[in-house]
Amino acid sequence: MAARPAFKRILLKLSGEALMGEAGFGIETGTVTRIADEIREVHGLGVQIAVVLGGGNIFRGLSQRAQDMDRVAADHMGMLATVINSLALQDALEQINVTTRVLSAIEMRSVAEPYIRRRAIRHLEKGRVILLAAGTGNPYFTTDSAAALRAMEVKAEILLKATRVDGIYNADPRSHPEAELIDSVRYLEVLDRGLKFMDTTAISLCMDNALPIVVFNLTRHGNIKRVVLGETIGSRVGP
Repeated sequence: MAARPAFKRILLKLSGEALMGEAGFGIETGTVTRIADEIREVHGLGVQIAVVLGGGNIFRGLSQRAQDMDRVAADHMGMLATVINSLALQDALEQINVTTRVLSAIEMRSVAEPYIRRRAIRHLEKGRVILLAAGTGNPYFTTDSAAALRAMEVKAEILLKATRVDGIYNADPRSHPEAELIDSVRYLEVLDRGLKFMDTTAISLCMDNALPIVVFNLTRHGNIKRVVLGETIGSRVGP
């Protein structure tokens, strides 16, 4: 008997860096194809999937490269980078016969639909994977905050944050090999301890609306499916 998914509707947050693989910049097509294949596998379980992508593989408003720029202009450039990433993932998904829609918070009708909440929910109900691009459409808000906001708007049951490490650590494991993995943590503990896996606005949004978060390692094949099936993977943030 096939395993039943633990969630009917999820929001998957992917960083822009997740798409660049080992390239160090831009989009690595093999990595995008692998991610698309994992999304297809989860979609095949009957799970409704919304995806929010970052843009850090191309441009980030808070990056060192943008330090001399006006913050609003830099953030708008970062939003456009997320549209590029969404189109890349859309192409990879469509090539393996997954029907998708890109919805952008910044209107650009020739490449994406404008984000309208009811339309996004309708696409999910029709079995389409939706890619929610351009963040919130506003400067000073990260794509983590956009992911939390969109998850609430489309009534996702959980926010899955895919990273390059196994979950939430008490220090950066890349520079502190002795760092310890935290299996589960409360929202307030995240804020009090200054755990830096998401920004405080996103955590506060999830806390105020009791939206659980799972932080897991995207580089381990099959982890998206494992989380959706309810396996204990990564770190969980909740009430």
